[in-house]
Amino acid sequence: MSPATERVWSGTMIDIDDIEDLRQKEESVSPRKVLSFKSVDMEIDKAIRESDDRRLKTKYNSAIYVIKRALALYSIEEVAFSFNGGKDSTVLLHLLRAGYFLHRAEQSCSNGILTDFPIRTIYFESTSVFPEINTFTYDTSKTYGLQMDIIHTDFKSGLEALLKAKPIRAIFLGVRIGDPTAVGQEQFSPSSPGWPPFMRVNPILDWSYRDVWAFLLTCKVQYCSLYDQGYTSIGSIYDTVPNALLSISSTSSKEKFKPAYLLPDGRLERAGRARKNSPLDGTRCPSFNNGLDGVNSHKNRMFTASVIGVGDEMLFGTVEDQLGPSLCRKLHSIGWLTSQASVVRNDIDSVAEEVERCKSTSDMVFLYGGVGPLHSDVTSAGIAKAFGVRLAPDEEFEEFLRHLIGDQCTGDRNEMAQLPEGITELLHHEKLGVPLIKCHNVIVLSATNATELDEQWDCLIELSGSDGFLMSTEPYSAKHLTTNLTDVEIAQPLSKLCLEFPDLYIGCFRRSRQGPLVITFEGKDPSRIEAAVEALCKKFNPGAFSEVN
Repeated sequence: MSPATERVWSGTMIDIDDIEDLRQKEESVSPRKVLSFKSVDMEIDKAIRESDDRRLKTKYNSAIYVIKRALALYSIEEVAFSFNGGKDSTVLLHLLRAGYFLHRAEQSCSNGILTDFPIRTIYFESTSVFPEINTFTYDTSKTYGLQMDIIHTDFKSGLEALLKAKPIRAIFLGVRIGDPTAVGQEQFSPSSPGWPPFMRVNPILDWSYRDVWAFLLTCKVQYCSLYDQGYTSIGSIYDTVPNALLSISSTSSKEKFKPAYLLPDGRLERAGRARKNSPLDGTRCPSFNNGLDGVNSHKNRMFTASVIGVGDEMLFGTVEDQLGPSLCRKLHSIGWLTSQASVVRNDIDSVAEEVERCKSTSDMVFLYGGVGPLHSDVTSAGIAKAFGVRLAPDEEFEEFLRHLIGDQCTGDRNEMAQLPEGITELLHHEKLGVPLIKCHNVIVLSATNATELDEQWDCLIELSGSDGFLMSTEPYSAKHLTTNLTDVEIAQPLSKLCLEFPDLYIGCFRRSRQGPLVITFEGKDPSRIEAAVEALCKKFNPGAFSEVN
């Protein structure tokens, strides 16, 4: 075999169960008409087979199956591979090479020596890409003989032009669950409406951060040098920095970082996607602003929240709901308005309908109850249905649970590790025994009593920060008056007062039917509250109202 052929075959992964069959095929035909597996360097496949990482073996076999299936459905001219130089697409490149050559061998259709990787490779080159990514991409192309189409336009326009010029029907992508573009995708997913028609093939969709690095390190393949400098998820030069969790304490002026594979918690892979100042405008965007123009407007905006309790026991009156009222008070203390508080049954459709309604009308939605492995714990399933995604195993979460509660938490029996696919962010804090779950603007609290809720709330405030998803706004001011006037006497003046002061909340209640009427004035502007109180008092005789705390 020539050196060129050895280079192509180096790192090929062939499933051990297929090797004997392939050797028998080799002996039954002319050596000129089949690949000689006896002379193939099987280092990567050998590394996978000899590894004691059963999960990596399972992921590897599954990915190879998806690739072989795609190559059986489409001709080699009809498939392409989107390569961006990142860790995920690097893994996919080596899986594709293995899957392609194995497919050819199984079909007994190889004629002589294969010297190139024939799957068309697409690279979208941009002025905002890291130079190290460009260098790695071109070096990799040269090493493996990639037929690379370099596109300088945006992804959608580039694809439209490419698919018009070439008969491409399927594109291999290095998308993983948790990526922003992964929501709702399967291993085979047609392109979205409005995009040129093609099949998205996602062989590593169910791979975790840990799986990616287990493969790269076990197989000892080259990857971009940025990952050895603390970068864990690489975007453009304007929105990517080294992951602060990998920072090394140093006396030198230049900050140093540990390599990406040492990140202790793969759920924090995208922590380095913090926006940097752009040289074009010198601005810095907040990580989350609820559609506002800037951080300064937070203080002046009314943020709303919905609170949803899940549990038949609360509706039956078996358990008194303490968490809902406590959560409303906590939201009120940071200047948020609870626009909706409800309790729904332990029923997937009931949870889904309530979440669907609240998530579009409130800035944040908080759920409690219905969290766990029992048949009645349907909160996660309800959220998934509300967002139109499936429940999928979250291996990072499962690994965390296994560490927490031991071997009881394994395989399909661990329902707690089934989380809404592609939209789940785990909020981990050192004071929390279990991370909280966040799906877009929906947060799931696992608290079962007031003490646990206090702890989780404090952690949420810390995790959110000053400009995060739960920012504090201008606090509410309030005044409370009592009066012995009858409801009939005060009804019309209060109605008119509400029209005069629409920015205030003016409410009334009695602690008992015979007790005094309590009138509450709440708002963000103390001067407006004073004006409303004064306007009401002027409508009645002096002494008609008393102020209470």
